[in-house]
Amino acid sequence: MGPDAVLVPQPSAEDFPDFVSIPGRIARHARDFPERRAVVCGDTSRTWREFDRRVGRVARALAAMGLGRGDKIAILAANSGEYLETFMGALRAGACVVPLSTMAAADALEKMLDDCDARVLFLSDRYRGLVEPWEDRLSKLIPGGRIAYDFERPGWRAFEGWLALADDAPFERPLDRLDDFNIIYSSGTTGLPKGILHSHAMRDLLAVRFAAFDYGPDTVSLASTPLYSNTTLVSVLATLGGGGTTILMPRFDVVRFLEIAERERVTHAMLVPVQYQRILAHPDFARYDLGAFKAKLSTSAPLRAHIKADCLARWPGRLIEIYGLTEGGASCTLEANLHPDKLHTVGKPGLGSEIVVLDEAGRVLPQGEVGELAGRAQIMMKGYHGQDGKTRELFWHDAEGRLFFRSGDMGRIDEDGFVVLLDRKKDMIISGGFNVYAADLEVLLLEHPDVIDAAVIGIPSDEWGETPLGLCVLRPGAATTAEELRDWANGRLGKTQRLAAVEIRDSLPRSTIGKIMKRELREPYWAGRTARI
Repeated sequence: MGPDAVLVPQPSAEDFPDFVSIPGRIARHARDFPERRAVVCGDTSRTWREFDRRVGRVARALAAMGLGRGDKIAILAANSGEYLETFMGALRAGACVVPLSTMAAADALEKMLDDCDARVLFLSDRYRGLVEPWEDRLSKLIPGGRIAYDFERPGWRAFEGWLALADDAPFERPLDRLDDFNIIYSSGTTGLPKGILHSHAMRDLLAVRFAAFDYGPDTVSLASTPLYSNTTLVSVLATLGGGGTTILMPRFDVVRFLEIAERERVTHAMLVPVQYQRILAHPDFARYDLGAFKAKLSTSAPLRAHIKADCLARWPGRLIEIYGLTEGGASCTLEANLHPDKLHTVGKPGLGSEIVVLDEAGRVLPQGEVGELAGRAQIMMKGYHGQDGKTRELFWHDAEGRLFFRSGDMGRIDEDGFVVLLDRKKDMIISGGFNVYAADLEVLLLEHPDVIDAAVIGIPSDEWGETPLGLCVLRPGAATTAEELRDWANGRLGKTQRLAAVEIRDSLPRSTIGKIMKRELREPYWAGRTARI
């Protein structure tokens, strides 16, 4: 899908007179401060000179294979320096990168690779088992297009050997602001997930605007979520764009995170809510010196108000919550330090975004009323790759004809202009004709001293259609029963909100970026019934 084919209007050259691609910024940093650290992962550290050189070699190696503007390369691997070199090198070659989720099922991964027309696949040994069931059907990969980071197998080329065939001569290929940057597949669990297509302009603009969060050449950013996630990429690209140091964790571990943060004098981290919860709950948290932090960011799911308050009290530096879609459009930021009375919100529209609240008929609701959030911004995705119909389903136009993206999230805008986020529209529980927002019930359950994690889902009810069920994880040693917890909650809830039951769970299923997988929780209760799962 080229610039002339996109459904979503894109900015003109006049809107970005100072556009510089992320690969172009990397080359600039290599010239300006060649010996500063660019990327660190485990025992491997690359200066900007070294990183830029290896990025150039990846670009040259891909170009030698015939790849150029708009061609797709896919990566299925854990975080590593080589992963980031591949990503940036492919961009420099003009290619579009498809970072694949390591949590996806094997059949879903096959569909993604076929859908995006990837010509080269980079793979690590840890995820070979996801590829082997359909490896023989990868007909769109070019000869030599199977590259192994850390294993040897017939038909696969070793990454370092492949890279050694390219020389260190500088590689330059003009990149247009609307060229394809990446395709990120949504986390759909049935059918083909939607491939969200971003442009170079969108990515570079994010890097520029994150300077407001103190990203710059002195940044030391610790990335502990997977590189296939937009959550991770936003922070990593801001660090690369600003000339800071990116420290990659192949896998998140609380103690390891705290050790690295103290030793490396980490200034920035983009974390998801469950990570904040686990880090702050660690008994040795106070022993670590985190005084170098300038800003901690949170995204991917709502960060509970009590966790924000705890973070403000005990963790130095700014706390910034970002609400937004991978598709772009609706976006909010909450400077928690500046607005301690608004911790129950996700802040005000930010990063050039405008937000409205819509009713079921698509009419704009007045301030304070609950509806679906829709937003627009200077930069939004180019569309869902190859799915024009799905792209159009997002569209809403205001009276002036301006395009907004429907978010699928329910919420309201309070009297001060702060957005209160409720549930995903598809997760809203309709009980006896009343809308019940699981988020409200979850906040209440988490106020109980014995509850450390909670989710509320709608389950079938012959009387009400569906009814709320609370699923709770208790603190170690807690003696509260499910019935006591239900009665405690229902004594504080309105009649239409009351829980039919509470179940105690050892844990709640979460994705690698911390989102509770409510579809998985609902499925056993709705099996065999006609309902959205």
